[in-house]
Formats: sequence, structure tokens, C-alpha cells
Amino acid sequence: MRAEVRSPESTVQGLEPVAPAIEVRDLVRKFGDFTAVDHVSFHIEQGEVFGFLGPNGAGKTTTIKVLIGILAPTSGTCRVLGLDVPRDTARLKQSVGYMSQKFSLYEDLTSRENLNFFGAVYGLKRDVLGPAIDSSLSRFELTRYESAQAKELPSGARQRLALACAMLHDPGVLFLDEPTSGMDPTSRRQFWEQIHRLAAAGKTVLVTTHYLDEAEYCNRLCLINQGHIIAEGTPTQVRALSRTSALNVVCTPLNKSLTALLSRPDLGETSIYGGSLRVVTPDPDSARREIPALLEQAGVRLVSITSDQPTLEDVFVQLVRESNA
Repeated sequence: MRAEVRSPESTVQGLEPVAPAIEVRDLVRKFGDFTAVDHVSFHIEQGEVFGFLGPNGAGKTTTIKVLIGILAPTSGTCRVLGLDVPRDTARLKQSVGYMSQKFSLYEDLTSRENLNFFGAVYGLKRDVLGPAIDSSLSRFELTRYESAQAKELPSGARQRLALACAMLHDPGVLFLDEPTSGMDPTSRRQFWEQIHRLAAAGKTVLVTTHYLDEAEYCNRLCLINQGHIIAEGTPTQVRALSRTSALNVVCTPLNKSLTALLSRPDLGETSIYGGSLRVVTPDPDSARREIPALLEQAGVRLVSITSDQPTLEDVFVQLVRESNA
């Protein structure tokens, strides 16, 4: 994935992009008496990689399905590329790409056959479909797999094929729902490199993920829980919402140290982090004073205690707990 990636030649009569590319105001989506999305508002600028994060059932996928016209909003307004949803859904479908949470390709078809099928669905004419497929196979590094059935592909290649199908008609906005699920770390990083190439070419990307480290790759984040937005901003801005601090405790033996610190939950939330312990605490000064004596009493050798910055995962857990309270 190190080769230069060029923007695909447009094969669909597109719409002139507007700012913001996506605008959601007071969106509500109900299923009977259950409110899946509850008065949600946000906007996404053209060329932005926007991360939509939240636990399972938070409302992420439902929001995406409203924005691409699969579900109608119960109330509120949504505009994508200047088009109203759901009024302009038929026109919108030619200008957005969607990669679903589950692998959505035909596993008994080859990579080229899948691309050919999706190109036909998007209405690409035969004289442009062939060149578009050739370009996509090269661009997403799938040429070596063009005759292989989708079910035979490695996980990274499968996801790249799904992305290639979603991008075949050169959409202005791309919706990716858990796109790296099941990928190994190297494939995940390469996939994100591809996403940023698309954004650099002017594509707007809304992506959901349950990998909190991937949130760092996004320009802005929106954290949603139980249908409500609980935080929004750049990764740095979201981390600044933390009301806790983190301590990195190097000690040995590790398991015995963990047992000792877990006996004092008032000091903070303790977990194994690499070859040390990580303590997320609202009172780092008190924790620093008490941890050495606690470990000594347990017969543990303390090497060092150093301060660490709260991670997005720390902030995410804190905000979800507060919103559930």
C-alpha cells in the first residue's frame, strides 16, 4: 500500500460538493417505542475523516442507514452533498458509497466479478465499467487477486475489495461501518493509509470503529451512547475532556502486583499494559503516595511510577459511564 494512489476517473454524473458535505440536525429514529437515535446533530466538512464511536447498540449504524436512505428519519433533517434525506435518496445513491459492517460481497464470485456486479448496480455503462474495474484493481492492490473468489482472499484483501466496490462509481461521500473488523494490525494500518489517500483526494469519509486506537486516525470524532452524542471534537479535544490521570507502574512479579492493586479499587482502575500496570485514577497524587506501601506489603518489587497521558479509551470509558449514570 505504499504506491501513489490517484483519484479514480469520475464515471458518474456527480453533484458539485457543498460545505458541509454532511449535515445532521436534531435527528430522531425510533423503532416502535425504542429510540435508537435521539436528537443527534453534527456536521462533516468535505475531505474530512470523521470517526463515529460508541458501544454496540449506541446508534451508529442506524444513523448511517438514515444518511444513505435505507431508513427514513422519524424526525429531524439530514443533508448529504446538498441533498435532503430521504426526499432525494434516489439521486443520493449515485453520489455515496457504503461499506457495511459485515462482509457484503458475493463470496463465490471473483474479485473482478464482484466489481463488475457492483458497477452494474451503480449504473456504470459498459464502455466505462471495464476501465473503472481495471483502475480499481490496481489502485487497491487487488490485481493479483482478480481471478480469486472473494471467500479465498486474505482478510485485508477482502476488505480492500469491499472498499473498491463501494468506490467504483467515484462517490463524493464514503460511509464505512466497522471496516477493519477482523483485520490484523498491519492490514488495519494499510487500510487507514488508503482512507487518508481518499480524503486527500477530496472524499468525505464517515467511519465507525470499535478500535479506539483507530480514532487517532480521524480528523474529528463523535462519541455516541444510547442514541445521544456525549462528546465531539478532534482527538486532542476529546482527550482533554478527561477528569482522570494515568500512572504507569513498573513492578515485578506482574500478576501479584495486579492482585494487590485490584484490592484497592478506590485508588483507580488498574490493568496490565504491556509489561507494566496502568492505573487510571481521579487522584494521582494520592495513588502515588499509597501504591508503594501497598506493593511492599504484598511482597512486590516496585521499579518506578511515572505519569502518562489519558488515552481516548480512558476518556471513552469515563464518558460512557457518566452518561449511563
